[in-house]
Amino acid sequence: MPHFDLVTLIKAVGTLGVAAIVFTESGLLIGLFLPGDSLLFTAGFLASQGYLDIRWLVPLCFIAAVAGDSAGYAFGYRVGRSLFNREDSRVFKRKHLERAEAFFEKHGGKAIVLARFLPIVRTCTPIVAGMGKMHYPRFLAFNVLGGFLWAVGVTMAGYFLGSMIPDVDRYLIPIVLFIILVSIAPSAIHVWRENGAEITAHVRRRLARTPGR
Repeated sequence: MPHFDLVTLIKAVGTLGVAAIVFTESGLLIGLFLPGDSLLFTAGFLASQGYLDIRWLVPLCFIAAVAGDSAGYAFGYRVGRSLFNREDSRVFKRKHLERAEAFFEKHGGKAIVLARFLPIVRTCTPIVAGMGKMHYPRFLAFNVLGGFLWAVGVTMAGYFLGSMIPDVDRYLIPIVLFIILVSIAPSAIHVWRENGAEITAHVRRRLARTPGR
């Protein structure tokens, strides 16, 4: 989402709207492709410029992040592994769930914290934790820690940057683009590690069929 659309969206929905988006992206499958990291950072920046109240923005986003993950956990706990039998749709892709499960199996409880900073995995991991019947108090402890580091940390980073750098609005485009790149980099690296050879082979086949080569 272009930064100017994001700014317009945040100004339109306000603090409660931002919190609602955070809740949706944190644990509901329909929130898979919402702009969590850049949303929080830009909301923090706009708060530094007086468009939002940081005193409400930070706690509401934190609560929304924790509640969203808990909703995802409850959903996964209830439906169990039957979700893996669901057909792919425009919103749901089974590969995203499988990727989150592999991430969870590799990192255990700390995956709840780490996943906060990985788009798509962030949404699916609490669902996978619920499917695996992870003890809820343990899940909640990691959930609260991850929610604090992500929702509070990213929002306050945008707020302090907006407060400290003169005319920072002139640099908002590259800053938001940088945040987006940083947020998707781990996912891109993971995809390349898992499918790099296949992608390279596919590109080579396409090039070999290109006329004139």
